[in-house]
Amino acid sequence: MIQEKVRILDHKQLTPSYFKLTLASPYISSHAQPGQFVNVKVSEDCDPLLPRPLSIHRADPAKQIFELLYEVVGRGTEELSKFEIGRELQILGPLGSGFNVKKEIAILAAGGIGVAPLCFLAEEVIKKAKAVYVFIGAKTADSVLCEKHIRDLGVQVAVATEDGTAGKKGLITDILNEFLSSQLSSELYTLCSLFSCGPQAMLKEVASLAQQKKIECQVSLEAHMACGVGACLGCAIETGSGYKMVCKDGPVFPAEEIKW
Repeated sequence: MIQEKVRILDHKQLTPSYFKLTLASPYISSHAQPGQFVNVKVSEDCDPLLPRPLSIHRADPAKQIFELLYEVVGRGTEELSKFEIGRELQILGPLGSGFNVKKEIAILAAGGIGVAPLCFLAEEVIKKAKAVYVFIGAKTADSVLCEKHIRDLGVQVAVATEDGTAGKKGLITDILNEFLSSQLSSELYTLCSLFSCGPQAMLKEVASLAQQKKIECQVSLEAHMACGVGACLGCAIETGSGYKMVCKDGPVFPAEEIKW
């Protein structure tokens, strides 16, 4: 990881609360792995004091750029949303551990802004896995992100929204369970890896579903991080082998390790 100032090449508002940053960095674009994140300083002074951890959404080493997809949820991201093209950002990264693609069938389950790192992962797994399936869950059609981009990769995508305005009405775990139970043969479960990112309650259900089906599962956890390198101990979670730091030991963990 390095700390550097990176220039904003593009900054788009995708919906009222979602934004996408395109940043120039030869180092991060060529070293980032799906599932890793960067810490972004959102102020030139001490207010807000702490940087914001944001998942790396995409990286293009050839163009020497990377992207951050984020949601405005507080004062820090609200400040970030005002930054204009040409401005420089103080970035620390890439941080944390990413996803490990080991099996022939990759199943990706993203809830809300959890699609941010899984879009990057989708671009990588199509190079390694023989079959890729993506499930996107959101509250409404307006908050379904990256569906077209992932479909354009040649990947099968299923969508669920809580209000039924896009895809099937219900939760992402509903359509995921339906797929695993009726469209994917149980004999193939040992060939599958399930990758998921989203709200904690959703990840718990995805992990439970994977355990029932005996499918290998990796989850990307969200946590309040301060330092991003495991020094402040502010993002500790309990695992089967003791407490670990989401920022340093994760954010990607084997689902069976987490004490939900």
